Amino acid sequence: MPEFRMPSLGADMTEGTLLHWLVHPGDTVHTGDVVAEVDTTKAAIEVECFDDGVVGDILVPEGRKVPVGTVLATIERVEQPTTEAAGPAPHGDTGQRARGSVPASTTAAGRELREGGAREAEKPAVPDFRATPLIRKLAAEAGIDLAAVRGSGPAGRIVRADIEAAVSAGAPVAPTERTEVAGVASGSTDGQGPVRAVRAPSPRASGYARRLAAALGTDLVSLSGSGPGGAIRARDVHTMPATPVPVPAATGSASGVVAEPTGPAGGGRDQAAIRRQIAAAMTRSKRTVPHYYLSDVIDVDIAVRWLREVNRSTPVSERIVPSALLLCATARAAARVGDLNGHWIDDEFRPSPRVHLGVVVSLRRGGILVPTVPDADELSPARMMTALRGVVGRARTARLRSSDTVEASISVTNIGEAGVRAIFGVIPAPQVAIVGFGTVTDRPCAVGGAVAVRPQVTITLSADHRASDGALGARFLTTVRDLLQHPEEL
Repeated sequence: MPEFRMPSLGADMTEGTLLHWLVHPGDTVHTGDVVAEVDTTKAAIEVECFDDGVVGDILVPEGRKVPVGTVLATIERVEQPTTEAAGPAPHGDTGQRARGSVPASTTAAGRELREGGAREAEKPAVPDFRATPLIRKLAAEAGIDLAAVRGSGPAGRIVRADIEAAVSAGAPVAPTERTEVAGVASGSTDGQGPVRAVRAPSPRASGYARRLAAALGTDLVSLSGSGPGGAIRARDVHTMPATPVPVPAATGSASGVVAEPTGPAGGGRDQAAIRRQIAAAMTRSKRTVPHYYLSDVIDVDIAVRWLREVNRSTPVSERIVPSALLLCATARAAARVGDLNGHWIDDEFRPSPRVHLGVVVSLRRGGILVPTVPDADELSPARMMTALRGVVGRARTARLRSSDTVEASISVTNIGEAGVRAIFGVIPAPQVAIVGFGTVTDRPCAVGGAVAVRPQVTITLSADHRASDGALGARFLTTVRDLLQHPEEL
């Protein structure tokens, strides 16, 4: 049975806290759906689903800290019934049930709502829908009549996605309460019976976003959510300037109290905790891993000219920077020189069958994160540029995805933007190598017996002497250099 597990953000991470579930038992999920948010001290990670199915048991509640690898929840496979078992397809769903697929909640709910008006009078007095208490609560907050919503879950169960689709499609309002009329006090009458005050539904938001908004003094009602169904995430809170959040005064008081922001501006992570994690990982690496170091200066004149030609016909937002070429060449070299692509575990080297490239990202408030670009050797420079923008942006906003935390097989640190020529990295054990790039600068060099000025970059290699020797490291650097002489083949 498929499972969600606590992801790892590097070898120095041992545990994480489940911040917020975005799904509930019975919800239908698909590959790529974000199902939970996990806090790892360094960043909040959006845990993605890698299977299609229905959420089974939630094994770890919100707010609990558990070790890396702990099963957080299970997924139940959706059995595909045969045509005979499925029976005749209902009106408006021709062929879909017969094929055994689960109808898309948005389509199913929207279609039912459009056609529901003519059948509303035929609904039985006793509710015939299936919904959990949470779904009933969400429907009540949104003012949705569950009797008018068609469930897309197992056995017709109504799930969160059906409520979201009903809201967007304008489902019939539940006839249980009437909204308070302006100027009429709660409990008074307007000639049509008692009018009861109905509290406006609370905005959908992750637990972390709510805590962050409270710390920054941001009113969630004023935000637009970027999550599923308009749910507010932490990144939405970051982009909104802090505004006072009124706290209801005591009963009988006409005045309000303004909450004082208590968190750091921008919701920065605990820098002391980040420094402690970095210190522990680097100390362990330098004490236990016998490093050796190599460096080379690579002429990138051909690569820079090729890049200039490509960017000339490319929109500004999609242009490729030299770093993307350097990462492409590193990933392909790692695939060819496999003895540097893998991990040292239990006193032996274990090569990795795939090249997952760790990219060291410096955070604006200090510290580093090392998200991963999976299968980096298969990416073209353009796709590498897209991946690089994504992981750097998510790392610096502390909103990594679980796909960014795949265990890297080799890492790259590129400090060229700081204007330095070379950097010798510390190996992120249990990896056995880290590649460093300085800034690409014009330097005098010998070309054809004459002195010329050409763009060059210093590449360094820090490698684990237990897994390889200097000759192998030199072959790796030579491979990177040769690849950069033929950028059109990357």
